[in-house]
Amino acid sequence: MNKYDVLIIGAGFAGSVMAERFANDGKKVLVVDKRSHIGGNMFDYIDDNQVLVHQYGPHLFHCKDFFVLDYLKNFSNWYPYEHRVKGYVNGKVVPIPFNLTSIEMLFDEDEANALKEALINEYGMEQKVPILMLRKSNNVMIRGLADFIYEKVFKFYTMKQWDLTPEQIDPKVTERVPVFISYDDRYFQDEYQFLPEDGYTKIFEKMLSHPNIDIRLNTKAQDILKINFEDHKIIFEGSEFSGLFIFTGQLDELMNYRYGKLSYRSLYFDLQSHDGIYQETATVNYPTPEAEHAFTRITEFKHLMQIKPQRTTIAIEYPYPYDENGEKGNIPYYPVFTDENKTIYDQYVEDIKAFDSFVLLGRLAEFRYYNMDGVVAAALNKYKELTQGNLND
Repeated sequence: MNKYDVLIIGAGFAGSVMAERFANDGKKVLVVDKRSHIGGNMFDYIDDNQVLVHQYGPHLFHCKDFFVLDYLKNFSNWYPYEHRVKGYVNGKVVPIPFNLTSIEMLFDEDEANALKEALINEYGMEQKVPILMLRKSNNVMIRGLADFIYEKVFKFYTMKQWDLTPEQIDPKVTERVPVFISYDDRYFQDEYQFLPEDGYTKIFEKMLSHPNIDIRLNTKAQDILKINFEDHKIIFEGSEFSGLFIFTGQLDELMNYRYGKLSYRSLYFDLQSHDGIYQETATVNYPTPEAEHAFTRITEFKHLMQIKPQRTTIAIEYPYPYDENGEKGNIPYYPVFTDENKTIYDQYVEDIKAFDSFVLLGRLAEFRYYNMDGVVAAALNKYKELTQGNLND
């Protein structure tokens, strides 16, 4: 007889929100994570420079739905922070997304004024217009600007990030690359933009501090459970587990790659210490050819802090192919969305449907992209959905 009502694999936001919610319902919860820390990719820590470093890359909270922020306020105080990103284009550092200021910095005055006038006349101010739409314009100047942005801001960054050739880049992807017809140089325009006062790790510590929650780190799911596909049972530490099983990790790994491996992209961060301030803003993108810069961006974490220390820490970010056994690139950051991967993933999901109380949640388990607010919202909504059923009967 298992002593847990809920078994959760993964101590990131998806798993931790579910653990906190069910623990408050009086359920006994076990959270398991193969890493040595809670928080998943949100994990941060104070380094020797007294800089709060985001170990797995910068995480900026922004959302439109207040209920997400309202929930997270239970675990931290938050301070306003509006993220600004610059990009290294033609030897200059300009605002990203590309906006009216970017145009002024990269084109001579007459051409810049003509481009701005054309954009404003055709689309209006404070509008985000995808490159795909710009390329359909009847105005030859606007079409030329779209080609310039594709070449200088999007193409090489995407090639480095996803290890693609220009021919392999789906033209529809350019829909995500807008020109912002505005002087607003914030990276996000969401109503709510904040950072936690004491960092993200402290949120998870408080979230998982309920006495009904047990945590096991440095433990792989395969070490403690087996999936019986014939009888559609989950065997936990030698006994059938009859409670709710929530999985937030790699589904192909959990299911022993029975239909093949899913593809992911990974990252490697070169952390460096410097005196003073290294760059003018928290994040500078390098959408340049790989021969010029092999990395995609540099983050200076000091800019994210309210009280800034004397020294600084930067993270130079290199895209990597995912290799679970590699010295670098051994963490799956981004699912690779291809028809082949969709076919493989759908087969895994079909097998899961035969199980009772088996929930897939989060970026890896659902094989989809989530922003931070999105995964918290998904967890809260999934909890509501589950508790409206028979779980508490």
